[in-house]
Order: sequence, then structure tokens, then C-alpha cells
Amino acid sequence: MVGNYFYNETVRKTVIAFGTLFNNISIKKFANDGKTISMMKVPIAYGPMQRFLARIEQQQNFDDNVAITLPRIAFELTSYTYDVSRKASPITKFFAKTPADKTKQKKMFLPVPYDIGFRLSFATKLQDDALQIIEQILPFFQPAYNVTVNMLDGVEESRDIPFTLRNVSFTDEYEGDFSNRRFIQYDLDFVAKTYFYQEVPTDEGGIIKKVQVDYSTNIRAPREQRYTVVPVAKKDYNADSTSRLAAALDTKKTLVTVTTATGLISRSFIQIDEEVMRIRELNGTSLIVSRGQYGTKIQEHDAQAVINNVDSLDTDMLEVGDDFGFSENSSFFGDDGLTFSPVQGKDVEAP
Repeated sequence: MVGNYFYNETVRKTVIAFGTLFNNISIKKFANDGKTISMMKVPIAYGPMQRFLARIEQQQNFDDNVAITLPRIAFELTSYTYDVSRKASPITKFFAKTPADKTKQKKMFLPVPYDIGFRLSFATKLQDDALQIIEQILPFFQPAYNVTVNMLDGVEESRDIPFTLRNVSFTDEYEGDFSNRRFIQYDLDFVAKTYFYQEVPTDEGGIIKKVQVDYSTNIRAPREQRYTVVPVAKKDYNADSTSRLAAALDTKKTLVTVTTATGLISRSFIQIDEEVMRIRELNGTSLIVSRGQYGTKIQEHDAQAVINNVDSLDTDMLEVGDDFGFSENSSFFGDDGLTFSPVQGKDVEAP
């Protein structure tokens, strides 16, 4: 609710991303024969351009070796506007992974879309300097340029923020008579379509590794049946290299010859290249398999191709968002007088 302190640095990150777009602009000075005389990187700073021009006005000569001179780029934040076109349900939530442990995730409300306005200004003494700068900017905005920003610290939440060029204007003015200083100033207006997030929750939720339901005929009757479901990995994660193919395998064969059967178990799953197979029978170093399991494509495999087990060790490495299967088990009870305690995580004496 409003009043609880949190700070996601959304505006700060957006300002930094915007300024970084223009921190490598340079201009060159050319001789009459077209050769480069000098090259300088145009300095950029946050703040209104008029502040820098006012300080330059107080200088005696543009050619003095002073801290502020032209050309110079400045930018500033100009507006915040709620973007109705990107509005989402205020009660919808999403899950964000934590970088340290990708089996953990945090449930958060969807961010609020806002348009942040920026004005980029640059001033020069010479028209050619201004044209060099503007031509290093305009080709990249058609009319938007996307920048990937890590929106939140502590969770994996990156978004592509489009910076859209809305308007370009310029002035070419002399202060006083034509013998006085000349300012050529360009103003470019941009809009960044960013997002504001609520507080990142401190609690973490992991992948549900087991669902268990006990059935009974009525509320007070003893349990009669237990139904258990656990996730199962559908591919290899740990590259265990349990064995290798002793001979090449085409797409028609179901008889597989391996270099060693140690670690291979009948009615278990293996992965060769990108194809998952199920071992139906195991006899020495010969396997009878079912091909193309878990929706994988049946492929040809070369001799000495690595065989990896797809087992509980891979299931333990499942991450949020992974595609996985399920293993189901059903068991029946007599009148054993026990009930499952969620607090203790085991069967205890019924009250």
C-alpha cells in the first residue's frame, strides 16, 4: 500500500539507458583537401541546455581552454504520462525468477505502464558540427530504438524499452549583432515506454515438487486412498554420459547396442543427442527401446554418440518455466488409524 518504502530505481535506470545512447558521438574537423585535422568526442551531461549556454555566455572567448565549451550535448527528463494503451489488469500477477536460485520465484503484480518524456539538446558554433551530430542520431530511430533494461534488482525481469523520437527542431541565432557569438541549437523530443513496479516481495516460492491427496468416503472417515503426483524431467540436464552407442543408429531401428550397460535400467528413459528414448528391455549391452519419447524427433545417431540418463537427478535440476512431465502413483489403505500431517510432513496418529 502507499507509504511502504521501496525503491526500484526505475527512473534512474531509464535515464541512464537514454543517456548511454548518445555518449559516443564525435565530430571531425577537415582541411580543404578533405583530410581529417582533428576529432573530438562531444561531451554529454544531464541538465537543461540553457544552463550550459548561460555559463558559456559568461566566457570571454570560445577558444579559451575552459571546462565548458561547444559543441555540447545535454538531456533532461520532461514528463510522466500514464499509457492507457498498455494497461493490464491491476490484479494480474506474474512470476519472476531469482538469479541466485532459478528454482525459486517471486510472485508480483504486473507493472504499471508509463511514458517518460526526454529532451535531448545539443549546441554548436558551426553548422557543419551540428549536421555531423544529427546524422549520427536520426538513422537509428525509425522512429524507435529498443534498449534492454534490467528493471528490478534481485529478480530476472528485463524488458525492451523503446525510445521513440517524436520531434526535431532547431534554432540558428546570433546574440546581438553579427559580430557576436553564434549558437546553433537542436532539440530532439523522445518518449520512453517504461514500467513502474510495486515492491519486490521478500518471500520466495519454489517449484512444487509433489502433490498429494488423501481420499475418504466422508470427512470423519479414515483415509482410504492416496494419490501422489511428482514432476519428471523430460530431457537430460546434468550430461551424465552414462554410456555410448557401439554402432550407428538409423531412424528405423529399435535395437540399440551400447558400449556398456552399467547405469542403464529397464523401463527408464535415456537421451541420445536431442532424442529421448524409453528402454523397454535390457539384455547385456543390447537395448530394445521406444523411439521419440516426450515429443522429441526420431533422428539418426552416429557411433560413439553419448547416452545420458533422464532420471531423478535431472528432475532435481528443473527450473521455473521448464517443460516437464508427471509421474502418478495411487495407493490404498486399510484402517491403519493414521492421517497425514502437513506440518510434520509425515503420517501421524489420527486424533
